[in-house]
Amino acid sequence: MSSDDSPRYISNLTRNTLALIMAGGRGSRLKDLTNWRAKPAVPFGGKFRIIDFPLSNCVNSGIRKIGVLTQYKAHSLIQHIQRGWGMFRGEFREFVELLPAQQRVEESWYAGTADSIYQNLDIIRIHNPEYVLILAGDHIYKMDYGAMLAQHVETRADITVGCIEVPSEKARAYGVMGVDETNRILNFAEKPENPDTMPGKGDTSLCSMGIYVFNRDFLYEQLIKDHDTPGSNHDFGQNIIPSAIEKYRVHAYPFRDVQSGKQSYWRDVGTVDAFWEANLELIGITPELNLYDRDWPIWTYQEQLPPAKFIFDEDGRRGLAIDSLVSGGCIISGAEIHNSLLFSNVYVDEQSYIDSSVILPEVVVGKNCRISHAVIDRHCKIPDGMHIGLDQEQDKKRFHVSPNGIVLVTPEMLGQSIHHVS
Repeated sequence: MSSDDSPRYISNLTRNTLALIMAGGRGSRLKDLTNWRAKPAVPFGGKFRIIDFPLSNCVNSGIRKIGVLTQYKAHSLIQHIQRGWGMFRGEFREFVELLPAQQRVEESWYAGTADSIYQNLDIIRIHNPEYVLILAGDHIYKMDYGAMLAQHVETRADITVGCIEVPSEKARAYGVMGVDETNRILNFAEKPENPDTMPGKGDTSLCSMGIYVFNRDFLYEQLIKDHDTPGSNHDFGQNIIPSAIEKYRVHAYPFRDVQSGKQSYWRDVGTVDAFWEANLELIGITPELNLYDRDWPIWTYQEQLPPAKFIFDEDGRRGLAIDSLVSGGCIISGAEIHNSLLFSNVYVDEQSYIDSSVILPEVVVGKNCRISHAVIDRHCKIPDGMHIGLDQEQDKKRFHVSPNGIVLVTPEMLGQSIHHVS
């Protein structure tokens, strides 16, 4: 192991890094799931929220100076961070700091990803980091940011962009980079019609993960320049990165498994279909995202709950779950759960059947219900005898049905109060 790859070298880099997680977006493609919460606050994986993944990556990477930038309907997000992420010691200069949009510079809210950082430059200067790691708060993945920081320093880059490899026909939904053999970025296009491909991989494009490493002073310079540029959208992908490529050293960091060299797990759960699919992937025998990995745990807040309970053992009235994940506080009372994921405190009454569905916390499912290929939002109370996911035409009259036929149900669609949803 060379000195530059040593744990001491990496820990020095992470110790001098400030991570800023952009968590202010609504995530409108998730439809009614984000009517009352920001996308990073959406529950995921049975007991977590989406924001827990970048936060856990920071902690597991040794980065303990973290700012979370909030804006859209942030109450449940702020509440979650206050309850679950208060383990840091201020005397050691560790923190998770909430940075809500508060018109610090002008009488406007965050106008773009770059503007959200610009409006907090005075706070960043107080912390005086050597490197600034900018993260999106709405993706599911496990990543050691120390390795990315090490490459940033070794290549003497001004900016390093975290990247994933995507089939070119799907790359139109991303920011796409053209790179040379050393992964220096030659051009950057936001959602292009004809995406550039990687050297030697004619069917694969290199796409931005929304993760950036900046040298501190360079970041200040670029944000101030962008702020003073008329007509700018004040966005990293549209403005900051493309303008820096011609004059400065901008490198890509492909996100690959260290041992196999293959593309690492990364999911944008930004649509109802993607959210449903990513949750149900977790119930597989060997899912790509291993939540049981003790070497890289995902931290979160969860109230103290009793174990899940399955009651009654009679023909036609047997509480059971097959190929499913069932969280604490759940009671399956004479009902059957197949190929589904149940969050905390879900109650399913007798002779109901749930298949291929994601049930968020605090849901009550009445008797003799049938639910298939659905996402049921928090606090829904499903009336006795209701069928969901069995008749698409009927579902469209009451609920949201995704392009792939996944039925999203929220309390207000059921005529129930939603103002307490978090």
